[in-house]
Amino acid sequence: MTALRNRDFRRLWLAGLISDTGDWMLLVALPVLVYQRTGSTLGTSIAFLIELVPAVLITPLAGHLADRSGHRTRLLVAVSLGQAAALLPLLAGAHLLVLYGVIALQAALASLFDPAKNALLPTLVAEDQLVRANSLIGLNQNLGRLVGAALGGAALVTGGLPVIVIGDAASFLLAAALIWGVRPAKATAPLSGASSPRRGGHPFARRSVRVALAVTVIIDIGQGLFIVLFVVFVARNLHGNAAENGFLRGVQAIGAIAGGLVLARATRVRAGRLVGLACLAFGAVAVLTWNLPHATTAEPVYAALFICVGIPGVAILSGLISSLQQWTTDGERGRVFAAFGAASAFGQAVGMVAAGILGDRLGAVPLLNVQAICYLAGGVAALVGIADVGGSPSPDRPADRAEVSRAAGA
Repeated sequence: MTALRNRDFRRLWLAGLISDTGDWMLLVALPVLVYQRTGSTLGTSIAFLIELVPAVLITPLAGHLADRSGHRTRLLVAVSLGQAAALLPLLAGAHLLVLYGVIALQAALASLFDPAKNALLPTLVAEDQLVRANSLIGLNQNLGRLVGAALGGAALVTGGLPVIVIGDAASFLLAAALIWGVRPAKATAPLSGASSPRRGGHPFARRSVRVALAVTVIIDIGQGLFIVLFVVFVARNLHGNAAENGFLRGVQAIGAIAGGLVLARATRVRAGRLVGLACLAFGAVAVLTWNLPHATTAEPVYAALFICVGIPGVAILSGLISSLQQWTTDGERGRVFAAFGAASAFGQAVGMVAAGILGDRLGAVPLLNVQAICYLAGGVAALVGIADVGGSPSPDRPADRAEVSRAAGA
């Protein structure tokens, strides 16, 4: 794993691992608490819609700050400290308005953090290492999920919300200390030659960038359905409790860790093709998962399915981020990744609204099948529309020639 030999990338990677472990404790607890207090899918969907609003509203600010290459590390440290402080109101009690307020504030801060992190990464590693580096980021996110989700479900049942809040706040403080020592080594430049796919023009005029953002919207509509309805699916269709909810969310990380390890060691991975194939695999496993309760509700069966779906899950995100990094330059990545966050938030909002309005009427399973269809559609779009750079476009590949021509003339 060449990227981990890089001191600065290693610090960023470890900071993410620590922070994500604390985050997943909270992410498992919050939807359960909201559902317990509202007793409906509409109340749960409102909570997560509140989470998405800041990502859309502050997109211009997030992009502007993330494109200030000399200030990214300080921005990440400041946001991490703010995220730790934003958790403190939960110590006063898990009232519904407090839950909603903390969700909104954490989402606003995350909307500043993610574009800066994704813009910073290509300044730490070589371009041919991007897929592997992003896979390692996905790996630590899922290691955090594996540990944090299980701890969050158990802590909610035994120790309560204060234990979760303290653990998550401590993780943000440790992450800030690690990020403070990151020193970007370089600013990435466009690929050499007049045929560079990133030469001139507006980044959003490039077909691969537009298609990657469209795929993000499509699959995140499915993700929005999932976020609201998973708790309902476990409670109503699998007859599970909070601990089982946390367990099933957590074991998905086992597959994601396996997938991340494989991608971290892979060579010559084409990001666009990776996105397409992974979306198709995800959709196929999802169809099986949501329709299986008619035959069995045995927890080991669903644990195995969630482990399987974790593999394409990490590949999708790694491929999308790598594609956007490859088709943009250092001075424009902040805007593109802010738009990426907004596209994800918009897609999830559509899915959540649909889940909130239709969940109690139609039930969880029909809408979760729509989630699977979204991933299948996203896979087809990615295979057709995202050209692969692979270090530089090949003049022998018609798709690359056409994409280079479009980008150069943008």
